[in-house]
Amino acid sequence: MSKPTIALVTATAARDLDEDLPPLESALRNAGAEVVIAEWDRPHDWSRFDIALLRSTWDYPQRLAEFFDWAGDVSAQTKLLNPLQVVKWSSDKHYLNDLVRADVPTVLTKFIEPGESAPSRIAELLGEPDVHEFVVKPAIGAGSRDAQRFGPEEKGDAAEHAQRMLSEKRSVMLQPYLSRVDAYGETALIYFEGKFSHAIRKGPLLKRKEGPTAELFAKETITSRVPDAAELRVGARAMQAMPFETPLYARVDLIRDEKGEPVVLELEMVEPSLFFPFAGGSAERFAGAVVRWAGAR
Repeated sequence: MSKPTIALVTATAARDLDEDLPPLESALRNAGAEVVIAEWDRPHDWSRFDIALLRSTWDYPQRLAEFFDWAGDVSAQTKLLNPLQVVKWSSDKHYLNDLVRADVPTVLTKFIEPGESAPSRIAELLGEPDVHEFVVKPAIGAGSRDAQRFGPEEKGDAAEHAQRMLSEKRSVMLQPYLSRVDAYGETALIYFEGKFSHAIRKGPLLKRKEGPTAELFAKETITSRVPDAAELRVGARAMQAMPFETPLYARVDLIRDEKGEPVVLELEMVEPSLFFPFAGGSAERFAGAVVRWAGAR
């Protein structure tokens, strides 16, 4: 059997920033694959690869139509992972409504669509029990770009921030800022082939009166974490609620609500960091899964 040829797909701006690429490239080569790191935004003959594996295409929200066109084109030439159906669903956080309908514990979220009133939707959120500070961010986004935290006395500033995105025909989402994150942080659960692999802790990120990052992604404080049983239960429920076959990789980001219970903040199935440096053997486990998918699917 010939060696599978794997493209690790990044972006020109992200290639030197992705800490997952070196360990994954090494693990894939050790697993018998040929590996090429390929920028999605440069010309390549994608048909020469057995798999085009999305890794750090972190600029896609700013180039969404171009990215979807590219992904559709690549899907016609080779096996895109995760598949285009998964990419489109998970790129737009309206999927949180699907999780709520499936009774998955999820952060309270309200959406503002272009043409709707930002002030009235913000007032609705602040009228919910135990909502004080809140977060405004795009429904399609990555790396915490355009995410900002506000207090109730900053409703006007929050509405202006939302309106800037709405004027660009972008949907906006509102969520309460859950204060337990300040001490506990977020928990990111990483799954390969639907099975839990490892977890990390992300420290609190958003600060009051701090504008959105101008970088490709906001810098995060990451440490390893052993999730508790409640977090694993919520993660499993989120995985089961996805409206497609189990993807090759997925990340479920959790936060604690005001009662201390874990709730889903977001799912990451387009180009999530998988944090290999924080979990020994994780790159090797993932590489093994990729090689299996290259041969069996």
